[in-house]
Amino acid sequence: MNKFLCFISSFFLLLSISFNCFSDNQLDNFNSKFAKYKSDPKVRSAKAMVVNQNNGKVIYQKNAYSEASIASLTKLMTAMVILDSKIDLKKKIKITKHDIDRLKGTGSRIPIGTLVTGYDLLKISLMSSDNRAASALSRAYPSGKKGFIKAMNIKALKLGMHNSKFADPTGLNKRNKSTARDLVRMVEAAYQYPEIRKITTTSQETFRIGKRKNEIGFVNTNRLVRKGTWDIGLSKTGFTRDAGRCLVMQAVISNEPVIMIFLNSYGTLTRFADAQRVKKWIKKESIMNKISQISAN
Repeated sequence: MNKFLCFISSFFLLLSISFNCFSDNQLDNFNSKFAKYKSDPKVRSAKAMVVNQNNGKVIYQKNAYSEASIASLTKLMTAMVILDSKIDLKKKIKITKHDIDRLKGTGSRIPIGTLVTGYDLLKISLMSSDNRAASALSRAYPSGKKGFIKAMNIKALKLGMHNSKFADPTGLNKRNKSTARDLVRMVEAAYQYPEIRKITTTSQETFRIGKRKNEIGFVNTNRLVRKGTWDIGLSKTGFTRDAGRCLVMQAVISNEPVIMIFLNSYGTLTRFADAQRVKKWIKKESIMNKISQISAN
């Protein structure tokens, strides 16, 4: 009888252990699938931050508090300062030799001596990232270019961008520095300007420059805007050797507004591929969160 009881006890003990092992394996399989979606989105840019615009929740970050040169991302600050000044953008501004890029030697299709409206210069500087256009806008500021740069830094402090510094309105100066975290604040602020949203999400536009008979076409430097497959609310790219390739965007992903910052990307298409990777990752996360909520209920 005792042997029989020992046998029965051993049998149920083994059965219990087997059942528990099976349950753990099943759970491990589920967790491994869940971890697949929870894994790093494999962002290749050196610095990055992705934030939910509605609640400020950080979705992803990578060296987000490290300073870096920001190239033409600067032009978002340039646009905000010029719009804040309330100058008459319908008035024409003359392009002069002072607008020539003597730092990096970049060119422009806006000839010296040309008269262009402030609003057209704003569009060309934001959409096509033209440095000569941004420089001319800064000279039209009530207190001149020096006063404009001072206003840029004051604006940055007001926005809480305490790790940012602006030395010129174009972004050609490598001393224009910020962090991914600060740039989230800048994009959030720039998004409040309807003109900036409209201009930076326009894929292309033609302008009549000076006395030329034919209009000149300018295209958006963000290939994702030109492609038209994203729901983008604001966009700006940047590139210098010091800054690498940069991208900031506001976009709607899985019905949520998201701000994305990618800095120091050295591949020609890497920053755009990073955006695609993050978009895909967020969508998977959203699906898995919904499944988890259903399972919990």
